[in-house]
Amino acid sequence: MEAYVALEGGHVVEARGRVSGSTRGELVFTTAYTGYEESLTDPSYEEQVLTFSYPLIGNYGVREERFESERVHPNAVVARELTDEVVEWLDEEDTPAVDHLDTRDLVTDIREGGAMKCGIAVGEDVTEQDALDELDACKGMSEHTEIGEQVSVDEHEHHEGDGGVDASVTLIDCGAKGSIVDSLNARGADVDVLPYDATVEDVESYDTDVLFISNGPGDPANFEPTIELVDHYVGEVPLAGICLGQQIVAEALGGTTAKMDFGHRGVNQPVMDTRTKQVVMTTQNHGYTVDEPGEKLNVTQFNVNDDTPEGLENDELDIITRQYHPEANPGPNDSLDFFDDVLGMTDSSQTAVPADD
Repeated sequence: MEAYVALEGGHVVEARGRVSGSTRGELVFTTAYTGYEESLTDPSYEEQVLTFSYPLIGNYGVREERFESERVHPNAVVARELTDEVVEWLDEEDTPAVDHLDTRDLVTDIREGGAMKCGIAVGEDVTEQDALDELDACKGMSEHTEIGEQVSVDEHEHHEGDGGVDASVTLIDCGAKGSIVDSLNARGADVDVLPYDATVEDVESYDTDVLFISNGPGDPANFEPTIELVDHYVGEVPLAGICLGQQIVAEALGGTTAKMDFGHRGVNQPVMDTRTKQVVMTTQNHGYTVDEPGEKLNVTQFNVNDDTPEGLENDELDIITRQYHPEANPGPNDSLDFFDDVLGMTDSSQTAVPADD
């Protein structure tokens, strides 16, 4: 099949079509060389076009137990080479896919020019103009302020812990990866998952020892109900957050956030702790960052590459957040103890036993 990728600036890249369809979105890349199943099912990639910098995607098959959610989230997939098994999966998900193009060149363009909008057209009779038409439509789109509805649960879900700690975590789902729930359950905590626009009354229906704000796609400003919820509970219950969750907590406490040039996406981001000076490797997937944390939050970890905040804390208010993904999947397990620290803020922390992840 024919395939074309139209980039901002007017450049059109010809490729091999693997799954037909026309779509548009923000073109981003990940440097991860494993974990393509986890990346493709990560809700933080909602409405984006995901480019894999590693040349071969699919060389160890597709296994549902590795999925982070129930579906593929990127609007389209770009790779140097996709295996037939991955193509079959993407076809079942109606996700347009292309390969046989120079992804190194695309990644260089993104790094030099920043994340950019693109249009993609794949099919037997598509033309460059079809891809350019998709790009034009993408340029005309306003910022999607209701993206939370696309990635959040519709109603309450309860996930029973494996025993070991008598704690209940209320997870606000802004696009949560399944591994966050698994990591908390493995430490014995019960997890009640609520939609991103849950109200104070909704949260009060459950026994909440920790209010946990999940990862998710896009701009934290699109999650105003969650920001308001955090603002209400500051100082009332311990607060935790991952990725978008860190940004939401910062916004609620008077901080500011900003869009990054091309974000952090991959499994090799170095993060230093300001107290121990220890550097750990982390998994990340975000296009926004905390610009100023405000007066109530202390930066306890930062990215070695660009000094952006990777950890925020306030011991008096029982707040701990991370910009990266401590649950990994894919990625290194250097920071799994974050979940022990979260549960350590609960009244039952004396019974907590670190999980054997």
